[in-house]
Amino acid sequence: MRLLRACLPMFVFVLGLAVTACGAPQDDHDGKRAGNQGTRADTLHRSGGAEPDTLDPHRSEETGGLAVVADLFEGLVNSAPDGGLVPGAAARWDISDDGLVYRFELRPEGRWSNGDPLVAEDFVAGFRRTVAPETGSSYAQSWWLIENGEAVTSGHLPVEALGVSALGEHVLEIRLHTPAPYFLSMLLMGSASPLHGPSFAEHGARFARAGVMVSNGPYILEEWAVQSHVLLRRNPYYHGRDDVRIETVRIHSIEDINSEFNRFRTGEIDVTTQIPNNQYNWVLENMPERLHSAPLLGTYYYLLNIHRPPFDDLRVRRAVSMTLDRSLLTSRVTGTGERPALGFVPEGTAGHVPVRPDWADWSLEQRQSEARRLLAEAGYGPDRPLGFEIVYNTSDNHRRIALAAASMWQEALGARASIINQEWKVMLQNRRDLSAWQVMRMGWIGGYDDPHTFLHTKLSGHGHNAPQWSNARFDELMARSDREPDPVLRTELMREAEQLLIDEHIIVPFYFYVSKRLVSPRVAHFQPTLTDVIRSGHLGLAP
Repeated sequence: MRLLRACLPMFVFVLGLAVTACGAPQDDHDGKRAGNQGTRADTLHRSGGAEPDTLDPHRSEETGGLAVVADLFEGLVNSAPDGGLVPGAAARWDISDDGLVYRFELRPEGRWSNGDPLVAEDFVAGFRRTVAPETGSSYAQSWWLIENGEAVTSGHLPVEALGVSALGEHVLEIRLHTPAPYFLSMLLMGSASPLHGPSFAEHGARFARAGVMVSNGPYILEEWAVQSHVLLRRNPYYHGRDDVRIETVRIHSIEDINSEFNRFRTGEIDVTTQIPNNQYNWVLENMPERLHSAPLLGTYYYLLNIHRPPFDDLRVRRAVSMTLDRSLLTSRVTGTGERPALGFVPEGTAGHVPVRPDWADWSLEQRQSEARRLLAEAGYGPDRPLGFEIVYNTSDNHRRIALAAASMWQEALGARASIINQEWKVMLQNRRDLSAWQVMRMGWIGGYDDPHTFLHTKLSGHGHNAPQWSNARFDELMARSDREPDPVLRTELMREAEQLLIDEHIIVPFYFYVSKRLVSPRVAHFQPTLTDVIRSGHLGLAP
């Protein structure tokens, strides 16, 4: 899995309710009335970052939308409060000795939010929709490890050929073409959600709307007020409803991180997505008990557009990457526990050996000298200075990082880097247009603790391979790692693939994330996770 990380996230899909300035509910786009908003005492107020991209579980691709999807839908497996795997819609499962066949037994009491039985065919429909070419899911390629997955997405086989079958009303079988030790963890992804056939047949792609959506998770979608909030209410048909302590959850759309911080301080928000870096020391001094920080399976980096000058030249890409002072950046600019990154896969990821570029141990002076030589060789210098644009999504943290990076490149290379901020949804749309950007800020949060969750996004044609980099050797190494049963050899294959990615300088890694949330004392049972997915159904509210 998962995730594009904004400052904390978002994207498109217009639906929901309009709300007047005084807060009175209006008719939504379907002519329905907004329901009871819930009292302060029984409502959790969370920040979701910027506007969600969509609440369609098979198409959402960033952390804001996926965090809401995690409250609305439940896959075959679920995560415990600490992030560990527990049974979800499936009560139990068996795995064949060769690791190729997974058989899941669904809970007989499983229900959709309208009371319809949840059956194995609903998961068949969900997987088929994710890999179907007409869906356009950026996660379709993630499921190519399922038998015939690639052939279905490429249009060579019908969706019925996908290796996912209902063997009975409550028995689901998934057949892989290669063993994948991380497969159960992948089932936490939103794109592994079931699909309610009747509502999809009636509404098509508009099924993920308030007043229309039928979901199977701990909460139901009651309201989506665009650019304001998403309102969730406890699902009375959820099999674990007695363990869901909070009746209503209001997820506020707050793109500006300073606004989020101020609304937490005034008591309007109970849980933030993060904190402004320049407020970190103040928080440590004034409200340390409200700060929850932990290692996070994620990497902050810049994408380089290899199809446009100046970054169509490897010498330029190498010069820019080697002159970024990551230690100075994490100590002086971010300064909240981030670790400098020279690779793409975070240190500490299970079964991972970190990679390093060949200049990793050089002094800064040596790197700057070599970078200037490379630029001169590429035709850049005092008479023709290097120039490019850095695009970042609106956030004070991202702005400060972009300014620092531009300053470093100006000092080391004489480069003229201008910075441009865009709304998250606009930036993600532009990401697909190679004529619209040269350098773009991005982050990736892994959905499962395995290097594969990072590296597979750089496969040729992958929906998250924004620079459209294609390398046959990289693809071959990843394919071999998928087939390799020996964990030591598998690790080496993925390490070699990552080394190739880093040597090509397709991305400029900045640092490995840490999660930094502020949590109100009225919130109980909060526990950070490695993927930073905090499910509202795990939380409680103090009396």
